Amino acid sequence: MDFKLDLVQVTIPEDANVIIGQSHFIKTVEDIYECIVTTNPSLKFGIAFIEASGPRLIRFDGNDEELIKIAVENAQKIGAGHCFVIVLKEGFPINIKNQLQNVQEVIGIFAATANPLQIIIAESEQGRGILGVIDGFKPLGIENQKDIENREDFLRKITQYKR
Repeated sequence: MDFKLDLVQVTIPEDANVIIGQSHFIKTVEDIYECIVTTNPSLKFGIAFIEASGPRLIRFDGNDEELIKIAVENAQKIGAGHCFVIVLKEGFPINIKNQLQNVQEVIGIFAATANPLQIIIAESEQGRGILGVIDGFKPLGIENQKDIENREDFLRKITQYKR
């Protein structure tokens, strides 16, 4: 059997994040929608889910038309069965990740990021599947004491972090 590899660049709008995952049932869109709005109702988001059998459609929902459009466009580029794409603003993946992982249909999450994101795809005669992701860039070094202080200051600004 032959297969080929593909690299898909995910579109992430400015001030947005994306979550790429795998699920297994047509009801994925409804259950992810419900998870997001009951966990963090202030989030703006779009969801797209790729069916792997039956009519094999890209199902979609959300509460922001532009984010829905971007989620669908990313799903079209990825084209891997049972993959879902969430594009969100006015919050972060960490605000919904634990609850999202508890959605019955969700198998796993490949990435949750605002960084440049590439999806590594394998394609065979049967279809396409996600092998992994490239999230962001290579490291430039190891943090020093000043970097640690900057990290801790940042955490204090966005949380109640105390060492």
